[in-house]
Amino acid sequence: MITTANIFEAVKTGVSVRDAAECYGIRSNHAGMACCPFHDDHTPSMKLNEDYFYCFGCGAGGDVITFTARLFNLRPYEAARKLASDFNIPVDIPLPEQNTLRTFRMDQYRCQKALDSYLNLLIRWKSEYEPTDPDEEWDERYLEACQMMEPMEYLADELAVGTLEQRRCTVERLLAGGKIDQLEERVSRLNRKEETEMR
Repeated sequence: MITTANIFEAVKTGVSVRDAAECYGIRSNHAGMACCPFHDDHTPSMKLNEDYFYCFGCGAGGDVITFTARLFNLRPYEAARKLASDFNIPVDIPLPEQNTLRTFRMDQYRCQKALDSYLNLLIRWKSEYEPTDPDEEWDERYLEACQMMEPMEYLADELAVGTLEQRRCTVERLLAGGKIDQLEERVSRLNRKEETEMR
C-alpha cells in the first residue's frame, strides 16, 4: 500500500505524461507532439515525453502531476490522488504520531523555512533556465524545478493552511530519515556555489 508520504513519487513512476494525456483525451503524433490544452492551439506545439511535457507555444511545462493539475484545475496533491485512482495505484493515509505542541511548532517552523528556501530556488531556476528551442538540451536545474515545484508547493501549503493533524503528519514525514537536514544542507550548498560563481 502506498502512503501519502510517497504518493508523488509513486504516481510519477507509475504513470507517464503521454499515458495520462491519452487517458484524458489528448492525442499525440508519432513525434510526441500534441495540441496544447492550455492555450488556443491549432497546430501541435506541446511535446509529450515519458517524464515531462513542454509547450513551445505558451511555455507550460512540468511532470505528470503538473499536467493533470493544470488540466483539471486541481491542487498538486488532488491531481496525484486523481492519477492514483485513474491508474489503479492504491493509496493509504497514515495516522500521525503525537508531538508536544512546543516541539511541534519549532519543527513546523524549521520545515516551512527549508521548503520556502528550496521553492525560491526552484522558481528562479524555472525562469532562468527555461528552454527556448525544441532542440536545446534541457538544463538539469530546469528539469528539477519542473519535477519538484508541485510536490514542494503542496507540502508548503499543507504546513501553512492544513489542519493540525495534516500539519503534524507532514512535519513527521519531512523529519523522517533526515529529509529536512538533507534539504537544508543542499540549499545552503547550492546558494554558496552560486554566490561563488557570481564573484
